[in-house]
Amino acid sequence: MTDYNEPESEQRSAQNDKLDRAAFERQVEAFRRELRLHCYRMMGSPHEAEDLVQEAYLRAWRSLDSFEGRGSLRAWLYQIATNVCLNALAHRKDQLRLLPDQRSLPTQQMPSGDPPMDIGWLAPYPDSHWVGIADDAPGPAARYETRESVQLAFVALIQQLPPRQRAVVLLCDVLGWSAQETTSLLGGSSASINSALQRARATLSKRYPEDRPRGASVMDQAQRALIERYVRAWESADLDGFVSLLKEDATYAMPPWGLWYRGRDSIRAFFAYVWRGYGGFRLVATGANGQPAFALYSRTPKDPTYRAHSIQVLDIQGDAIWALTAYLKPLAPELFAEFGLPLTPTEAQR
Repeated sequence: MTDYNEPESEQRSAQNDKLDRAAFERQVEAFRRELRLHCYRMMGSPHEAEDLVQEAYLRAWRSLDSFEGRGSLRAWLYQIATNVCLNALAHRKDQLRLLPDQRSLPTQQMPSGDPPMDIGWLAPYPDSHWVGIADDAPGPAARYETRESVQLAFVALIQQLPPRQRAVVLLCDVLGWSAQETTSLLGGSSASINSALQRARATLSKRYPEDRPRGASVMDQAQRALIERYVRAWESADLDGFVSLLKEDATYAMPPWGLWYRGRDSIRAFFAYVWRGYGGFRLVATGANGQPAFALYSRTPKDPTYRAHSIQVLDIQGDAIWALTAYLKPLAPELFAEFGLPLTPTEAQR
């Protein structure tokens, strides 16, 4: 006997599923930004972080019945997102997304040919993706402030930790979770979590000591003036003015090129070599990893149109630039999109 009510019943069920899914998405949306930042710290790539948060939310929806309101929704989402990241790292050929100065010694050579494209570099993270996350989100046991733990140098360093140690230090020392809470999330024993945390801290203390220079959370008047001089030096192609803003032992790196330079003399020689091929620059201020950053547009002597050149991230220590990292083509176009920037400057930006 045919049940003529079945299509109507199925339709109602589908509608209920949509309503339940919409309610679920509204409930978990509040955690998206902090989970994406967590995945970025784990993976070193904003693009991967977005994909993995999407996967984590899909897994959470599919396993919602197993949660049933037990414990904290935030902790449950972190558990899923962290495991998604660990699985992705286990299947990634190169688990380490680093910066050039972590892979090789400084050089005085000039670049030639094409940059290697088989290396996954640590990418910058737009401030627009994380600014606004509650300052009190970390627990009281956190060893690093939110702004410090998103800075390029810190994220680059924790990429050198094994994936599980990376997860433990992020959960305990960045988010401020207890070893017991972290054990519940990652599994294993409290002893194994404490051991992983001690090993991670030992590694960090050697390469990221307590007395390390820290960038200020808010730039003072002198640093703002430094940034203004930096822009003027670039846009007027004032090489001496640019170099004068650098610390004596400043570094310059330019992924995807593996070459990097240390010291004013080496950096000056590099820019004296490459600036000859350009007809002008325009800088548009942005923010990355809680640090001053710029979108650089360039033109050539034969083409008056300014086009996307690179995303620059500055590390300012005191009254000078300590490190400059510029992400060049072919990485730049995707990063401009990630930062919500056009490939040619708008009239307002000019």
